[in-house]
Amino acid sequence: MPPAPRLILASTSRYRRELLMRLALPFEVMSPQVDESALAGEAPSALAERLALAKAAAVGASHPEAVVIGSDQVAELDGRAIGKPHTHAAATAQLRAMSGRSVAFHTAVAVVRGDRHFASVLSAHVQVRFRTLDDGQIERYLLADQPYDCAGSAKSESLGIALLTSIDSDDPTALVGLPLIRTCELLRRAGLDPLGERQ
Repeated sequence: MPPAPRLILASTSRYRRELLMRLALPFEVMSPQVDESALAGEAPSALAERLALAKAAAVGASHPEAVVIGSDQVAELDGRAIGKPHTHAAATAQLRAMSGRSVAFHTAVAVVRGDRHFASVLSAHVQVRFRTLDDGQIERYLLADQPYDCAGSAKSESLGIALLTSIDSDDPTALVGLPLIRTCELLRRAGLDPLGERQ
């Protein structure tokens, strides 16, 4: 039996790393050097797909024998992309804007394997409805979870679940940052079956 290919996660996100660990496959982590700026007129869903593929391709170019996973998430409200807030003030503004509203989260995953000339991307779309929030609730949440590195300023896997009234998705881990159902599908297509025989 030929050895399994190397698996590389082209991301420094601890959320994606923790999710990928669920598949119990050995993998390495590498940082992709990719400009994450949106193109003029680019739709949020298209931005997520382009960046996911760019991240995987950037790492895959130096490791053509490896299976490389890239991922990106973009939140969307009123047709506009909502990125990571980075600051308390920006997170407060995001949550005020999303209070009582439905927000779309577009999470794309790409897999690249250079030695097989394989490159593909899939998206999972999550519709999230936020409760109506007052400033005190927003402040207490932000101080507790500090979700400044999360698109949309909410960690659904933590206290952020208390901000929400519903989550609608066919790939449950997509909202956290890596849609594992779609990831498994792409890994199989690239020749690495998560349920295959282990070395």
